[in-house]
Amino acid sequence: MTHATYLISGHTAPGLNKGQWRIIFLASLGGSLEFYDFIIYGIFVQYISAQFFPADDPYVSLILSFSVLALGFLARPFGGALLGTLGDRYGRRPVFIASLGLTTLATIAIGLLPNYQSWGIAAPVLLVAFRLVQGICLGGELPGAVTYAVEAAPRRAGLACGFIIFCVNVGVLIATLVNLGIQHALPPQDVAEYGWRVAFLLGGVIGLISFALRRKLEESPEFVNLHGKAARHPLGELMRNHGRSVLVAAGVAAIIAGFNGMLYGFVPAFLVKTLHYPAPDVALAMTVALVVSSAGLIIAGWAGDFVPGRLILRTGSLTMLIVVVPLFALMANHAISIVLVLSLLSLVFSLASGIWPSVLAGLFPTQVRFTGLALSYNMSVTLLSGFAPLAATILIEQTRMDAAPALYIALCAALSFWCSFLVPGRARAAAVPEATRASLDASDMPPA
Repeated sequence: MTHATYLISGHTAPGLNKGQWRIIFLASLGGSLEFYDFIIYGIFVQYISAQFFPADDPYVSLILSFSVLALGFLARPFGGALLGTLGDRYGRRPVFIASLGLTTLATIAIGLLPNYQSWGIAAPVLLVAFRLVQGICLGGELPGAVTYAVEAAPRRAGLACGFIIFCVNVGVLIATLVNLGIQHALPPQDVAEYGWRVAFLLGGVIGLISFALRRKLEESPEFVNLHGKAARHPLGELMRNHGRSVLVAAGVAAIIAGFNGMLYGFVPAFLVKTLHYPAPDVALAMTVALVVSSAGLIIAGWAGDFVPGRLILRTGSLTMLIVVVPLFALMANHAISIVLVLSLLSLVFSLASGIWPSVLAGLFPTQVRFTGLALSYNMSVTLLSGFAPLAATILIEQTRMDAAPALYIALCAALSFWCSFLVPGRARAAAVPEATRASLDASDMPPA
């Protein structure tokens, strides 16, 4: 009997106790920093380009800075595979603590790094190196948090994972508020000179506090229960025995990667520069959309403890496939409020956003869960988030339609919808420890 069947059959899912909430909270801290750093770099990229990549053509300078952002993305699959392998072989805790520590140091170093005028070519080289360190470490951060969540609270994995993603959104919100505070407190020339550094240093402070708290994190109970039977070569075992699951998991995460890459990497500038919406209206719409998505994904994650996650994912993906093009068309024609459009899209997106982590975790056994999650998730993010702005630009140019970026999101949603049918019926139950699942199955056996 599967975990989902157990819940639907009339039993009540247990609540999360204080110890489980503590583990989930501590695990979520790095994900918040991950997205904070991503958003901050994108917000201040024009100032970073001027200080580290001076060029006669400002567009060349900007392209070089965006290339550094892309390198961070490209490093993530490697980092995910590396940290996932170490986490599955030696334990989640040491890898989880070390990755957050290195990420924090790199963030602080970027905030303090002298510019090109002071250090010459060494300045951009070090900037690239620090971004690579961040990319490698962050490649294992969110997958590690999800692994911790489902192993600490296996019978409430949906709610636990929903909370992890909620904290990621909090990181985005903090980045937005920090930007607003800096822009309000400092004149433009000071923002360009040192204001962006303040944002990175604040991220470093957040990271240091998170690191101090995370040191109190215990090892994952499921990993401890392996009793020395951890995989010696997790990546090799994953590819030999679970290669199909890696591809299915990457497809499941496609809607997450495509939508986030488009919403945060392309849409804000697109709305202002191409569709000529006022910048304050765009900022308000993005903030409201984030709040709507955060509320919706918690509900979706909670529902995943009572309904098979693949069904929630399927519903969210299909709905996005149906509504994204019409809503983008209305937005492109100024026929509807952008606050309403982005809120509706984020509400639909939250169905998939709140459930994908527990679905992915259920595809892999404990011995290779960290590696499987990290590799599949980062494959999707690198390919679909990293190239979303470029794909959107090409689609607009080829179709001559301002709503064309919606086609990219629709394609990603279609891939996730298809992969939802490839998720095995018992995948959700795989997040439950074998001993727990055996006891649940035994409890439903008829009396002798």
